[in-house]
Amino acid sequence: MTHVGILGGSFNPAHRGHRGITLSAIDALALDEAWWLVSPGNPLKDAANDMAPLPARFASARRMARRAPIRATDIEARLHTRYTLDTIRKLKRRYPKIRFIWLMGA
Repeated sequence: MTHVGILGGSFNPAHRGHRGITLSAIDALALDEAWWLVSPGNPLKDAANDMAPLPARFASARRMARRAPIRATDIEARLHTRYTLDTIRKLKRRYPKIRFIWLMGA
């Protein structure tokens, strides 16, 4: 079974802190890779004032993830999920052979 860490966030913008905690988790938890779930919007934030557009944040995450076992993804936008629990449920159904491990930052 493949083990994938998932780190959700706005990535507004992606930065070395995101990369650092992700690489540490990959090493400490013996993960095969990590996915950054670049959120299309945060229900707790005013998107018009607080966040860059999704394409800009996704591009920032892709640049920061280069040359590492990190995959930046906009899958939440494609799954049409708004809350973490819904995203995890859909990921587990879509990828039954992957064991997802939730990663958190501050």
